[in-house]
Amino acid sequence: MRRDRRRPKRKVCSFCVDKIKTVDYKDATRLKRFLSDRGKILPRRLSGNCAGHQRQLTVCIKRARLLALLPFCIE
Repeated sequence: MRRDRRRPKRKVCSFCVDKIKTVDYKDATRLKRFLSDRGKILPRRLSGNCAGHQRQLTVCIKRARLLALLPFCIE
């Protein structure tokens, strides 16, 4: 018996699909999608972002947290 071991389909970067060059820290609704239920930033393997957009995303989330647009932790 042979098991069919396939790799799961690679997720695509949502910023590349929408043709967004730079991530905006003021767009809190979009940034909120990349936070876990605990308020942590989701890693690339879960979010599906490309490396460049993931780096921009982390900077923007941290900036939005400092400006109180996003929470540091969710209770």
